[in-house]
Amino acid sequence: MSYWRSKYFIYQINTWVWLSELSNQYKTTITLDNVPDEVIDAIAKPGIDMVWLMGVWQRGELVRANALKYKHEYQPVLPDLKNEDIIGSAYAIAAYSVDERLGGRAGMARLRERFRERGVRLMLDFIPNHVGMDHEWATQPDFVIQGTTTQRRDRPDVFFKSRRYDGKNWIIAHGRDPYFPGWSDTVQINAFNPKVRQAVVNTLLDIASQCDGVRCDMAMLAMNDIFGNTWGDCDIGERPLQDYWEEIIPQVRAHHPAFMFIAEVYWNKEFDILQQGFDYAYDKTLYDRIVRGDIEQIRLHLLADIRYQKRLIRFIENHDEPRAFSALGPQKSIPAATLICTLPGAVLLHEGQFMGRKVKLPVQIRRQPEEDLHPELEKYYERLLWETLDATYENGQFYLFQVNPTGPEDHTYKNLIAYGWRDMNTRRYRLIVVNLSDSHAFGRVNLGYWSELSRQQRWRLYDVTDDEEYVRHGGDLTNEGIFIYLEPYESHVFRFQPDIELQPLPSQPSKA
Repeated sequence: MSYWRSKYFIYQINTWVWLSELSNQYKTTITLDNVPDEVIDAIAKPGIDMVWLMGVWQRGELVRANALKYKHEYQPVLPDLKNEDIIGSAYAIAAYSVDERLGGRAGMARLRERFRERGVRLMLDFIPNHVGMDHEWATQPDFVIQGTTTQRRDRPDVFFKSRRYDGKNWIIAHGRDPYFPGWSDTVQINAFNPKVRQAVVNTLLDIASQCDGVRCDMAMLAMNDIFGNTWGDCDIGERPLQDYWEEIIPQVRAHHPAFMFIAEVYWNKEFDILQQGFDYAYDKTLYDRIVRGDIEQIRLHLLADIRYQKRLIRFIENHDEPRAFSALGPQKSIPAATLICTLPGAVLLHEGQFMGRKVKLPVQIRRQPEEDLHPELEKYYERLLWETLDATYENGQFYLFQVNPTGPEDHTYKNLIAYGWRDMNTRRYRLIVVNLSDSHAFGRVNLGYWSELSRQQRWRLYDVTDDEEYVRHGGDLTNEGIFIYLEPYESHVFRFQPDIELQPLPSQPSKA
């Protein structure tokens, strides 16, 4: 973790869709090798630390043929869908080599260098659980989960007939997690087999020579306990003494010490997988609570140990989840964005999120529909990105504040989440108050934990969200607390600055 700052922003791009859009926009074929400078500049905006190019690896014809069977499922998303728009799943990989149709390995290398010149690193995908049906591992007995005729008869959604390397027929398993049928375009890999683990190390070493980090898809599926429970009724060999990632990650880090590992992880396995060497893990728990609007559970979630929180990735959308503008709505997506961007930990942002796209794309297609976009939302995200560049979010101390009622009959204070950052060395303070509810909220935030505020007679509080400014007496902030009034789905991000002008204090704030 010493190689990365904890307040890290990652921007996810669906590579095929991105390059298709650019080719249409510029009326010429755009690949990884010739992306216009102004496009790279727009992505590498202040605050973005890493770009995740999703889906650059080679996709095979078997996987594409499988995807064509489901064309009817993609057409509601893209009504004018054509067969050539269907390219196969980004997560049924034929080979870990950059698809030549996208620009190949050389094009990727040049694009990586152009991002590095702008201070932005590059992340790619790795899928430990399975490969596409076209992958060479899918034909090797040591690499796959083999089944029986009985298993194929009883569980046709998991086991299927295929051909191995010597042309003989056999029955093998689709990749899956234990709660769903198999993914029909994939082949399950045997995570217990030593040959598989060594091949994975070699693959990751090659990937690490091309980028700065990997997002590991469904990373918990390869953990010994989960893998053993999922496939225990098959011949998977002896359970290894060492867990999967504890064996894999150190071997990669021995050659690439600064290489970042990010885990997509669920089922309350975040802490466990971080202990196995990952830098960051998805915070799906926070995402679910934001979508549900469970404010008390969000507050409890933020009481976790700060060392743990700093290794979580906060998000409100990615390619697996509905678009934030759709799932949360135009109003709620604003305070939700404020929340994820100003909390401890890393942040995952998704291409189209800044502009309020609503359509969730299948990972099997290369084109997206035209939508009404919202440039005012992008301006808000840019404000947040600029704000979180301040070192207070990296070096400061995080604290979750108590919100008190303003009167005996008022219970709206329960709708407010208040927290802050304090850097004692620089006397920098940030106070964030978020209303994720559809009702107005009153409350008084007790800032007594920042007792030193009382040593300054007056403070100016500048609100990043709307450029409003307020003046408050230091003693009042630490004794009575700061009065907050927020409309539905509003938020404050206050910067504290000592007030050297002794003008009279306003009698009543407009909102704060």
